[in-house]
Amino acid sequence: MTDADERQDQTKSGESPATAGAVSVDIYDQVYHLRGSDSEYIEQLAALVDAKMRAVAALGSTVDSLRVAVLASLNIADELFALRARYDSLAGSVNRSEDTMRSRAGTLAGMLDEVLEDRRAG
Repeated sequence: MTDADERQDQTKSGESPATAGAVSVDIYDQVYHLRGSDSEYIEQLAALVDAKMRAVAALGSTVDSLRVAVLASLNIADELFALRARYDSLAGSVNRSEDTMRSRAGTLAGMLDEVLEDRRAG
């Protein structure tokens, strides 16, 4: 692509290829320019981080944004670990239920086979 083509594309779309997919977010009073394929999702993530940082700052006495960020990260990591544990528990429960259903289905299939054999023989 030539410089003229790039300028023409830029004027058509309103953004240059370098800023395509870019989104500006505000996290704890700092603006970050991020790129990704889903700007709405990036904004949701940034809103979550901002909310966590503000909650940590409101509960504590620190004004150091790095400390607030680390504490907010620990809170988010704690939530992640709890959700993973819950997921693992549910996945195990589903696996046990599947095993039970397979066992019952096998038993029912055996009983059905016996009934059909009795009808054929009788």
